[in-house]
Amino acid sequence: MSGTERVLVVIPTYNEVKSIGPVVERVRQTVPEADILVVDDNSPDGTGGLVEEMAARDGHVHVLHRPAKQGLGVAYREGFGWALDRDYDVVVEMDADGSHLPEQLPRLLSALADADLVLGARWVPGGRTVNWSPARQLLSRSGNRYVQLALGLGLHDATGGLRAFRRQTLADLDLGAVSSQGYCFQVDVARRAVAAGRRVVEVPITFVEREEGESKMSRAIVREALVNVTVWGLAHRARQVRGLVSRERRS
Repeated sequence: MSGTERVLVVIPTYNEVKSIGPVVERVRQTVPEADILVVDDNSPDGTGGLVEEMAARDGHVHVLHRPAKQGLGVAYREGFGWALDRDYDVVVEMDADGSHLPEQLPRLLSALADADLVLGARWVPGGRTVNWSPARQLLSRSGNRYVQLALGLGLHDATGGLRAFRRQTLADLDLGAVSSQGYCFQVDVARRAVAAGRRVVEVPITFVEREEGESKMSRAIVREALVNVTVWGLAHRARQVRGLVSRERRS
């Protein structure tokens, strides 16, 4: 990645007042040339106000206030749109709870030299999780394995939320059509990038279980992912079958 490219790190928040300050500070220290956009869903714990104070002291920090909690997918779509409207060359997404280590951002940005989308991956050689229960690891591994089998993306960690995009990749993805939430949003964006012929690569990261706040994982998020991936998978297989039939007819 060229040193002249403008980079924006998008961080969605909801009740992250204890963690957002240290995360922003570590991002600024690690990639001082990057800007940061915190997309806050009107957090009742004052997260948005705290980031406003940080933004007043640091011109690299910005905050986008949303009226209510509407889900991770909507937050990212609005953050990505904000970035595209302001002509950033590279857009990074990451969590606000400290589970994504800002110190790993240079690894993702370097990998963009040969990619259009870089995924921070836990389930590749060199990747790992810290303080995850066996049940949580099983859920993530099995979910990603199901995505591999259903969609044939060739990715080991399509549900992770630490990613770096080239501007044109986001611009071409028709984000307005991405209605998924939670981990399903991550899968949806990855599959669209692969389908568009974008170069998608994975780099190993360490994912650390949050120490502050509450996980946004819910049964509804898991159910949405299962249903949507199944529907997409069936459509993917149907296209493959139609392709085979068409080739046989021509032969």
